[in-house]
Amino acid sequence: MSTALGAGRGDGVAIGVGALAPLTPPGWAEAGRQLLAGLELGVRDVNDAGGIGGRPLELVVRDTAADPQRAEAAVDELARLGVAAVTGEYHSVVARAAAARADALGLPFLCSSAVLDALTGQPTERVARIAPAQSHGWRIYADFLLGAGHTRIAVATQPSVYWASGTAILREHLAPRGGSVVELDTGTLGPAALCDALAAHGATALLLLAGHPEPAVPVVRAVRRDPRLAGVLIGAPAGQPEFAEWATLLGADGAGIPFLRYLPERLTPLGARVEAELRERTGGAPSFVAFEGYDTIAVLADVLRAHGTDRADIAASWARADTEGTRGRIRFSRAPGIGVRQWVWPPVQVVDRDPAEPGRFRVLRTG
Repeated sequence: MSTALGAGRGDGVAIGVGALAPLTPPGWAEAGRQLLAGLELGVRDVNDAGGIGGRPLELVVRDTAADPQRAEAAVDELARLGVAAVTGEYHSVVARAAAARADALGLPFLCSSAVLDALTGQPTERVARIAPAQSHGWRIYADFLLGAGHTRIAVATQPSVYWASGTAILREHLAPRGGSVVELDTGTLGPAALCDALAAHGATALLLLAGHPEPAVPVVRAVRRDPRLAGVLIGAPAGQPEFAEWATLLGADGAGIPFLRYLPERLTPLGARVEAELRERTGGAPSFVAFEGYDTIAVLADVLRAHGTDRADIAASWARADTEGTRGRIRFSRAPGIGVRQWVWPPVQVVDRDPAEPGRFRVLRTG
């Protein structure tokens, strides 16, 4: 990589854009590949349209492998390489580390997919986010549970800031409405013991607040095969069933498990075109994560065209961004309790895989 990346104006030298994604385990590599597909298609479209003032965008990709320290090191490297901004990342804890490091270095970060409310330790103008905050989407999911008659909720969880945050959101939203949440620790309870605890508690819904494929997949198999739990709804607000690997590993057992995805009832005209092209790139129906990647580049390109490549100018311009994305008009504002510039709000759906046809998704609720 040339150290001249991003140097000069109007001279055809590429404008570097950093891209963080989990492309190898223990990261959710399939999510990372979907995110990267959207980012790459966005860059291609910008360059096919003449780039930014005649200068092409160049995506500089780094694999985070779901490791916060690796993400911090990648941000350091990208800053030295002269990128104008950093984009991407799927895992919330990793994105939080990347955002903090970018903020400290004065490097703009446009987060594509991570949802943790506290993406930064303090409010900053340098970080903006395409994905909705976790509290927004998970409250919609909690309302779905209540609407379906579920008030006694169990969560199969792992130690993580992200999972703990999700549990707290659910508990705070459900408690005033007559709901309760009990935590079942997958670190101390194997699948069989977890089923015993679930049966003893009498919960009518079990939410998978745990990693994919381990331990989420073995837990699903165990619950599906336990006759005591035949009426228990399995849910996955974090979106594990979105990806093809879920269906491959679980087959029919992976259907009927509601999860959150961030798609509208109808894509914009741009979104319809992008969907068709993403299908060719990914070899199947694109995940909402791929649309988040594309929208990230669309926003950044508009900002670069309007305000140039100076990092401080980019960071100052998030509040003025106004871009037609694949899923609607994207503008950033301040949301209560959110320390970054936030798209308020992307469309939210609760969906599941149809038990009669696991390759087809059913929309159960929108918000």
